[in-house]
Amino acid sequence: MSSAQKPILAYTGLTPNGFPITIFLEALKSTDPGFDYDYEKIDISTNRQKEPWFIELNPNGRIPVIVDRSRKDFPVFETSAILLYLAQHYDKQYKYWFNPETEPDEYSDLLQWMFFAHGGLGPMQGQLNHFNRYAPDIPYAKKRYLDETKRLYGVLDIRLKDRDFLAGAGRGKYSIADIKTFTWVRMYAFSGIESVDEWPNVKAWLERINTETSVIAGLQVPPRT
Repeated sequence: MSSAQKPILAYTGLTPNGFPITIFLEALKSTDPGFDYDYEKIDISTNRQKEPWFIELNPNGRIPVIVDRSRKDFPVFETSAILLYLAQHYDKQYKYWFNPETEPDEYSDLLQWMFFAHGGLGPMQGQLNHFNRYAPDIPYAKKRYLDETKRLYGVLDIRLKDRDFLAGAGRGKYSIADIKTFTWVRMYAFSGIESVDEWPNVKAWLERINTETSVIAGLQVPPRT
């Protein structure tokens, strides 16, 4: 890596899988003045993510992907894997995650809620978006994924009772588990859910995270124009 290069290059786009990366990168910038990153916008509607150069980085042909220039251009794909990688290498103070050696229970909390979003909420709400907005009208599919997304919001509401954040002891600590989950839940209206009033703990959690400076900044990367 040359002295002029920023350590991380993020290939990303305007998606609920892409935004956690830019939000966390902005958080890392806010806590470490020496850290910075570059990004390259990938417009998935053009299938640029299927081009050979991108497949070399991620054989699955999906965003986001990061390249760590400080570690011999090491590539990482999958949102949750990227968040954990960035935490391991760039958040040595454990500001946004938990030390597996000294906080094993809290670290397990973190993983559980990240995997809940990665393998549960994200896929279900993603299918809801697909059948509501892009697929032919299939009432069964629309109802199935709407009901399942709402059920998962209910799971979050249970977890967030008397808590501020998903992982950690007591009321919890803002972490990459929240970042990963937030970017799906925040688009509830896009998914066809009129409001989150039914889940007051989730609503308060959304409002809380929306005030984070790094969230505001990260949601602007890449620009929409």
